[in-house]
Amino acid sequence: MLDHVTFSVRDYAVSRAFYEKALASLGIKLLREYGQFGGFGRTKPEFWIAQGPASYQQPEHLQTITPVHVCFATASRAEVDTFHRAALDAGGKDFGAPGLRPEYHPGYYGAFILDPDGHNVEAVCHGG
Repeated sequence: MLDHVTFSVRDYAVSRAFYEKALASLGIKLLREYGQFGGFGRTKPEFWIAQGPASYQQPEHLQTITPVHVCFATASRAEVDTFHRAALDAGGKDFGAPGLRPEYHPGYYGAFILDPDGHNVEAVCHGG
């Protein structure tokens, strides 16, 4: 349904280092970079981070960065666990350790991390 998404970040270098380390555990890497605008993905950039106003923003829009949520799909619970460890090692803050979340649906196994700007970054496996 979605082609790509972009997060605004306060410090591109800090966020780039965080996402390079955290997403590598899922086979996701930095594929494109234009100044302080970088796109991550497995085969094409689908998740972007950017510092500074984009063409649709004014500088005052970035005075307060409102945290948002993104969830990366994984093939296994082990990948969720690996992501969580890698994101913590990259400087993320735990926001929900790996585990079942039956309140979402049976078999929902996820982990949550807050990135350097407070964005809620999740990895999930739907099933065994």
